Amino acid sequence: MKKLSDALFASWSTDSSTKWTENNPAKGQCGVSALVVNNFYGGRILKTKLEEGWHFYNHIDGERFDFTESQFCHPIVYDDIVSSRAEAMKDTNEEQYSNLWRRVLDEMEVRNG
Repeated sequence: MKKLSDALFASWSTDSSTKWTENNPAKGQCGVSALVVNNFYGGRILKTKLEEGWHFYNHIDGERFDFTESQFCHPIVYDDIVSSRAEAMKDTNEEQYSNLWRRVLDEMEVRNG
């Protein structure tokens, strides 16, 4: 998971979320990242309602993985509501998803040598 986490971080940009900033690269990346992680590891996509709206993350082999929690300045109290790819896709768009998927694949290839 560390390689995927590093690949996501290196791949986030305004091409994967218009909310991205240099100071907060995870901002707005939750839905699109949950989809990419789901491509690699399957599992379920979960969501939690926050003040900012729905927050998406992954549940794989009985463990919660939230690669974008760093975008928030407050701790998250997770509801772990079962979501879906279709619902997470509503948090992004096809172009942003394709951009992130392509960049993460490239980053993973580099990291796997």
